[in-house]
Amino acid sequence: MRVILAPMEGVVDDHMRDLLSSINPYDLVVTEFVRVVNQLLPDKVYYKLCPELHHGGKTPSGTPVRVQLLGQHPQWMAENAYKAVALGSHGVDANFGCPAKMVNKSNGGAILLRSPDTIHDIVKAMRQAVPAEQPVTAKIRLGFEDKSLFLENARAIYEAGATEIAVHARTKVEGYKPPAYWEYISEIKQALPIPVIANGEIWNKTDAQRCIEITGTNDIMVGRGAISLPNLADTIKNDRAAYTWAQTLVLLKQYTQRELNGRKADYFPSRIKQWFTYLNRQYPEADSLFRQLRVFKTTADIVEVLNKAQAED
Repeated sequence: MRVILAPMEGVVDDHMRDLLSSINPYDLVVTEFVRVVNQLLPDKVYYKLCPELHHGGKTPSGTPVRVQLLGQHPQWMAENAYKAVALGSHGVDANFGCPAKMVNKSNGGAILLRSPDTIHDIVKAMRQAVPAEQPVTAKIRLGFEDKSLFLENARAIYEAGATEIAVHARTKVEGYKPPAYWEYISEIKQALPIPVIANGEIWNKTDAQRCIEITGTNDIMVGRGAISLPNLADTIKNDRAAYTWAQTLVLLKQYTQRELNGRKADYFPSRIKQWFTYLNRQYPEADSLFRQLRVFKTTADIVEVLNKAQAED
């Protein structure tokens, strides 16, 4: 079984990848997307989004990192795909699933699911540009408004030469509302000879087991569940007990230190509040603590609340 950490835009940055890969046996982590428009991007763009490229394309704990690209022009996606792997990315991933309105309005992400031919051309160009030994992968949803093209899109990616495909089992319109329609992934798995990775509504080990049973795949990708339950992959792969709230508080402090020592220190208050919105699902204590810290806007005040919570726990 492989468990892969999903590319969550604005959530799973290099600090979060570092933290989560240090306590979980992830087989791979995927970056937030690099937006490709009409140029070959400079190296600094890749190093900023994926500092792991300075260290062999791996997190400090040794987990491989794959850069994800989002764009609609085959030529520029191909040139940037080549650059990503040349800089050290472990393969390159194409984003055809982002549901953000701003991204879709500029003809990127999930809106491309309306056009299997365009998806095919993008993946084919990337595959031709990237050395054969490097994976070229794609992440899709089941469709935009509906699921009528789900199999056509998946086949387009396979026929373009992709190494594997990750499928978020909902359409763009369905967003993140339960349920995830895993049975569609089963159809894709039966139709394609390449690995198919299942994604969507995997919050715990029981969900993972049900997903594997329904889809027939041994490869899963976790996103929101990985933020809600920090050691989710370890519970799935190694049958470990879920982290307690006390253990999670320690992680929050570690994450805080990483953020304050990094280039995004100014964004710490919004980042830590964002994480609490996911932790609330798993830990009742998180809701209580969030009510205390959400009124504060400064880093110093929020750190004080976290320190007090850990001392009292």
